[in-house]
Amino acid sequence: MAFSAASVVRGPGEIAVMAVEVTKRVFTRPFQFREFVEQAWFITSVTLLPTILVSIPFGAVISLQVGNLTGQLGAQSFAGATAVLATVREAAPIAAAMIIAGAAGSAICSDLGARKIREEIDAMEVLGIDPLERLVAPRVVATMFVAFMINGIVITAGIGGGYFFTVIVQGGSAGAFLSSFTALASLPDLYIAMIKALIFGWLAAIVGAYKGLNAGGGPLGVGRAVNEAVIIAFMLLFFLNAVISAIYFQVAPPVGL
Repeated sequence: MAFSAASVVRGPGEIAVMAVEVTKRVFTRPFQFREFVEQAWFITSVTLLPTILVSIPFGAVISLQVGNLTGQLGAQSFAGATAVLATVREAAPIAAAMIIAGAAGSAICSDLGARKIREEIDAMEVLGIDPLERLVAPRVVATMFVAFMINGIVITAGIGGGYFFTVIVQGGSAGAFLSSFTALASLPDLYIAMIKALIFGWLAAIVGAYKGLNAGGGPLGVGRAVNEAVIIAFMLLFFLNAVISAIYFQVAPPVGL
């Protein structure tokens, strides 16, 4: 058999250990600030355009679906509130997570995987340089920062798209759309969305770095590691999103009308 019980447990266990070690390195001084800036700029360059292209239709689809549903229920005045709530609570963090895991996570994995097969990582360890502190920690912080920014872009685009399709396309009331913002949504919804974005960015970077540092078998092995990193990151992000949402609804119950 290709898989054993030990291998199934070893993978998640090693990722968990690496997550703890990298988190420690983030708060270790001196922090590699220059590497952080370079990686933040690089991750922004590979995620900004996909974010813009995804956020506009994302907000449009949510607005159209919510607008039709509220119209059928006779609650057209709450179309704005429900669209904003869906975008802020779930849609924006998930969209940001998918973009970060698919673009930034794969880029981190391929970069570190290429360094691994060129034996640069082994050379750093021989010289007494910690790869987690020098390479991984700045990338993790940069990914969290960019995920936070991307989440804000998706939320803004979602709200703008919701206004356009609810008011302009479907002929809704602009006053009702704007006044219903606080009917269902609240500031804690925005806070939890931003926290989700930070956690998702942290996790996607950890998974990408783990698979990259453990890549082997030449360029083919790096390509396989990138594919595995994206798939694992997606599964963990969706699972973690469900857990965070369940905890949030217990701590902060939805606002009633």
